[in-house]
Amino acid sequence: MIEEVRRVSAMQDHTLRVKAAVDLMTELQAAVVETSRMRKESIAWLRKNGHSMADVAKLMGVSRARVAQLRDAGPPPERAFLGTRLVQVVVPLRPGEREYVAVEDSSTGQRLLALAQSLQLDGELGYIPTTGELDLNRDDLVVVCGPKTSPEAAAALAQDPRLSFETLPDGRWALVERESGKVYPSPSDDPQDPTPADVAYLGRLPRPDGQGTFILIAGVHAVGSLGVAHFLTESLASLYEEAGTEPFSMVVTCDYAPGDKSVTASRPASAVLHHEAA
Repeated sequence: MIEEVRRVSAMQDHTLRVKAAVDLMTELQAAVVETSRMRKESIAWLRKNGHSMADVAKLMGVSRARVAQLRDAGPPPERAFLGTRLVQVVVPLRPGEREYVAVEDSSTGQRLLALAQSLQLDGELGYIPTTGELDLNRDDLVVVCGPKTSPEAAAALAQDPRLSFETLPDGRWALVERESGKVYPSPSDDPQDPTPADVAYLGRLPRPDGQGTFILIAGVHAVGSLGVAHFLTESLASLYEEAGTEPFSMVVTCDYAPGDKSVTASRPASAVLHHEAA
């Protein structure tokens, strides 16, 4: 990055240099925050794996007291699950007399943005048009939609080696583990005993351009996606410890209040299914 500093410093046109300096400072500040996160994660890993504070201090070239300070500095390691700088959350627009965003989708987006903010990440909310067109080749992208909403999301889901979205013979949608055949229908669709609960897909999938990954959240019903947002808010640290930033998928289930469909509880319905083991 020092070369970028020198490049900006060499600019003679101050109308150009002031803008370049602001942009570079933003990049540098983001890099400092992410580097502090990585340092914090590495210190925790070393301590967890048998290295003493003195060992870590020697590796870092600082005092043990300084290691103790740095151990608590910076954002939590699980911040990396969502991204490194600007989290882009996209939710679907629904067709109607006037296009609208379902209350559950809006709540999901807002809850994910609040989670990003708590992890010292900037975030912005975007919308998937009713045509379903969706650019998946973006950094730090979180997509909230199912295969019926977007052909791009459907194509990405079809490449998942562990889970699939399928229509059951009776017309209900469900998630299915490809290897075991285990089926996860929504409890709210049970024809005999419907209960206020839903299931949803949560996964990290490769971008179509092969230049990274994106997160996909897809409830059988919209409230299922809100359940995933609830789950991530409550359990991101443990999920990151198991999944990291590698491709995976899993089924999350949630309970909700029948009236306003606010989520009251969420939990894993499946294991974290690592894609490299498929």
